Amino acid sequence: MHVLGLIPARSGSKGVPGKNIRQLFGRPLLAYTAEAALASKRLARVLLSTDDPAIADVGRKWGVDVPFLRPAALARDDTPTLPVVLHAMEWCVQSGCTYDAVCLLQPTHPLRRAWHIDLCIDMLESSGADSVVTVLPVPHEHHPHWVYYQTEDKSLVLSTGESAPTPRRQDLPRAYHREGSIYVTRWDVVWTGRSLYGRRTVGFEMSATDSVNIDTLDDWLLAERMMRERAA
Repeated sequence: MHVLGLIPARSGSKGVPGKNIRQLFGRPLLAYTAEAALASKRLARVLLSTDDPAIADVGRKWGVDVPFLRPAALARDDTPTLPVVLHAMEWCVQSGCTYDAVCLLQPTHPLRRAWHIDLCIDMLESSGADSVVTVLPVPHEHHPHWVYYQTEDKSLVLSTGESAPTPRRQDLPRAYHREGSIYVTRWDVVWTGRSLYGRRTVGFEMSATDSVNIDTLDDWLLAERMMRERAA
């Protein structure tokens, strides 16, 4: 399977200003994802999609290809991920590059390793699914069978639609939430179907010790602490 790795890294972060090239444990945040992607045995090529020449320079320094700059219209706070991926895919198509799948690697997840990427691609290939996404288990107190919505009249309705919650924690089915560090999707599902998921998605369970998503300064401090623990 011929897989394109894509790292989206725009400028203008508000939670942690300049976070993609800010120094984290001695290296730019972007470097951790670049390093993992380039060490992957399953990625044929790694592209960086950014609107910022400074981020592009850091990406090149760490070995990833930056053949274009993303237009400003695709680098706003409210820009969805899918158009960013399609923009990079369109560049590939116009350049005569063909791939079987695209692997999206968010730079805000610096703890993911190359072997996580490879196993996700292996899973896509062996499962026949449209996509593979990394996931983490939902804590039982937030499980869908125990979570309520509140209606306009203040009534509580279980998110599952059932009349009563599952009584015992031991009887709860396993539930997951998106972890966000890796998305691998078959090329046609994205290009033709305009979806990062398709009809059938399977999950690759990450370890909590390999997962952090940096969105705020508190997340940044948590990542630093986890890196110190990993180094020790």
